[in-house]
Formats: sequence, structure tokens, C-alpha cells
Amino acid sequence: MTTLPLLRSAEVAAAQAAGKPVVALESTIITHGMPYPQNLEVARQVENDVRAAGATPATIAVMDGTLHIGLDDARLETLAQAKSVAKLSRADIAACIATGGTGATTVAATMIAANLAGIAVFATGGIGGVHRGAENSFDISADLMELAQTPVTVVAAGAKAILDVDKTLEVLETQGVPVITVGQDSFPAFWSATSPLKAPLRLDTADAIARAHHMRGEMGLPGGQLVANPIPAQDEIPAAELAPIIAQAQSDADAHGIRGKAVTPYLLQRIFELTNGRSLTANIALVRNNARLAAQIASELNSLTRDTGS
Repeated sequence: MTTLPLLRSAEVAAAQAAGKPVVALESTIITHGMPYPQNLEVARQVENDVRAAGATPATIAVMDGTLHIGLDDARLETLAQAKSVAKLSRADIAACIATGGTGATTVAATMIAANLAGIAVFATGGIGGVHRGAENSFDISADLMELAQTPVTVVAAGAKAILDVDKTLEVLETQGVPVITVGQDSFPAFWSATSPLKAPLRLDTADAIARAHHMRGEMGLPGGQLVANPIPAQDEIPAAELAPIIAQAQSDADAHGIRGKAVTPYLLQRIFELTNGRSLTANIALVRNNARLAAQIASELNSLTRDTGS
């Protein structure tokens, strides 16, 4: 018997009871990614993208001490308007639940919650990773270690371009995390479709990605997969254009003494300002693109699991 206060939405509960595919979605993009009401509009768009692609969305958040797996529209709106919402990762999600708090889930926390709820596929924007200057700050996201231990396939547009992506890939390799790029040999760079970095693995279909996930389970291998899904070409900001903007934002963060969890939101806001909002438009496009692919992978994995009986 468990005392974990975990509540599935009616839509998610019905989908799982019927054996239908479900896709987990994080909630920090709602509470920390953009202002109300745009955050609510985008959250609804992403959920509808998952539904249109044949799966059920499960937006995950902690509200008043309950871990919600899927939010009905009223709760989604409440979260979108909430103030002073905690940003939860592996280190603090349990404390937030235990003390009756409210928090939005990062990649790591969403993976934990999805796994608890029996959801194997998760769509996000970009994962956290090794921050620039980490050799001095030791600032490395918990997302990387979560990918090494929690069996969830995460669909993202690569690692956030504000990071040291090369070192991020090195840590993922050391941790034994499969890094799979979809449809190209270049590892995507979040707002940009390509980068100079070679993709460690390439798979071109949702079916192949689902089979790789299933095989890891059959082999008893711990951890999940990172699926790097390039932003559509028509929505990207070229990497050459972004490079000096990211450098300026990083310089500004250093000058203001921004540290720890505050670094990522600061940099994303500064880049938003320096690109006159284009970075947010691209971010929305890539999240929606990832949601559609995640739904396809979840559907293929659901069929594979049903066919093999495992």
C-alpha cells in the first residue's frame, strides 16, 4: 500500500485503463517559460498536438501536495496563473509534496513522475546539461543523471543551446544514455536544426525508437533514451546568428552574478530580449514538434508492448 498522493486526471486514467498511449509533459514551461495567458494557450496547443497524433497528454505538476499526472483544464488554468511556483527537480520534489507545496516539474522531476505513473514517453523542449564554465562552477543539470537511471524516453530538440553541448554529450556518453537524433547525422542545437556536433546515434522512425526503448527494457538496462528531434527548418534561428547573442546573454549573467537554478531562466529571458521574441516563437514550434513525435513513439511502443505481451 502506498501513501504517495498521486492523482491521475480523468482523461489519463481512462486512457491507461483502456491500454491507450500516453505522453508526459512537463510544467515548468507553463510557470517559468512565458507569461499568462500565453503560457496557457501554448500548454493547450501542445496537449492538443499530442491528442491529434493519437495519444493522451499528461501534463505533470505538484499542486497543494498532490502529484498530478494530467491536469484538467481548470487545474491547467490555475497553474498558469499561479505565483511563486517552485521549480522542482529530483532533489526537492519529495519535500514539496510532503509539505503540501505547489511546484512545476523540470525534465528530471517529470521523468520520475512519469515512471511512477507507468508512462514511458515524455516530450519537452530541451534538456538541461553541463553549463558553460562548469569546470569552475560544477553546474551540471540533474537531467543527465535522471536519463541514466529512469526508464523514460525523452523527446527534446537536443540540449538547450545556452549550455556546453559538447560536454553535455560527453556526460551522457559516460552515463550510458542513448542519444538518438531523428533523420539527420548532426546533433540539433535547440533553436537551430543543426550543429557541428555529430549525433551519437541516428534513427529515422518512431517505430525504430520505440523498438530501441523496448529492447533496453528486455535487456534490463537502466535509464532512458534522449531523442533529439530537430526543430523544423522553417522555424529555426541559424546557429551562426545565435552564437553572439548567447555569448552576450552569458556575459550579462556573469556580470549580474546569476548562479544555480536562476541561470537558465535568466539566459532564456535575455535571449528573448536580444532576439526580439524570436527565440520564444522558435521554442513554441520545437515543443509542439516534439509533442507530435512523442505521441507517435508512444503509440508504436504501446503496439509493440501489446504484441509482445511485455
